[in-house]
Amino acid sequence: MALMDFIKKQFIDIIHWTEPDDGILAWRFPMRDMEIQYGASLTVRESQLAVFVNEGKIADVFAPGMYKLTTQTLPVLTYLKNWDKLFESPFKSDVYFLSTRLQTDQRWGTPQPITIRDKDFGAVRLRAFGNYAYSIADGKTFHQKISGTRELYKVEDLEPQLRGMFLQNLSDAIANSGVAFLDLAANQIAFANALKTQLSPAFEAIGLKLDVVTVQNVSLPEELQKILDQKIGMGMVGSDMGKFMQYQTAQAIPGMTQGGGGGSGIAGDAMGLGAGVALGQVLAQNLQQGLQGGGAQQAQPAAAAPVKADDVMAMLEKLGELKSKGILTQEEFDAKKTELLKKLS
Repeated sequence: MALMDFIKKQFIDIIHWTEPDDGILAWRFPMRDMEIQYGASLTVRESQLAVFVNEGKIADVFAPGMYKLTTQTLPVLTYLKNWDKLFESPFKSDVYFLSTRLQTDQRWGTPQPITIRDKDFGAVRLRAFGNYAYSIADGKTFHQKISGTRELYKVEDLEPQLRGMFLQNLSDAIANSGVAFLDLAANQIAFANALKTQLSPAFEAIGLKLDVVTVQNVSLPEELQKILDQKIGMGMVGSDMGKFMQYQTAQAIPGMTQGGGGGSGIAGDAMGLGAGVALGQVLAQNLQQGLQGGGAQQAQPAAAAPVKADDVMAMLEKLGELKSKGILTQEEFDAKKTELLKKLS
């Protein structure tokens, strides 16, 4: 009787997996010397797949549900070596459970700045990072190409490969995003969608589905960040030339205090000279209004000081530089040019 009990214990009649919460992607059901009983019960829970491997080949992949392992549910049993016993003897096969739940809060990023080729600025260096989430979609492909015959395969085992895939496809994602390089930091959703589109085929090739990609930060080089700040400032003043002069004057004041009148200061820059002239005109108008008013009478608005041709040319040259750098569009440049030329008439 004891011998019969021992023999019965060697036959597995229930196969299932209760997934622990420690980032496991694939787990091999422990077989050792035990055999699966013909007609045994296989339970595959939601967020799982079960892969049956017989003699080194995948026999079937089971979706969530409960199954009786017979020749009807697992046709490969007909090819086992128990045909002379009417398929009612125990058999041996490897059973692998795969977790198909969403693997969230995975991190991607650029440990070092990567070089991106941009049509406007040439080769530039960029850093970016964010999160992503994925899940196993094709159990057969994932078993064949990734997890294999290992007893345990975890999320951390796959992470280096996925990080490398992000870095490899980052440049192409930026090129295919349709977002101007200077606008990447302000269009992170569009950038993330382009990155997901670029990477999805690579994930599918190893049996995965890339469910979510987020971009948390894009760091531009310092020199390009300054240009972006200028573009934002120009967007605030629009086509109002008075506001444009005020904006340029405010940008030039720090250079006046640091330049010391040398060639490297604001005096050496044509745009700074134009801004200084405009600032002087405004101060002179205010002084004149105060003298005429005598402190008691309301000052009459002074006539606008005439605009010199040299100042207009300096302004046009600066606007041309902004247009060539992509800060001003052709339409914005033409509008400001027309407005400046009217001041000469």
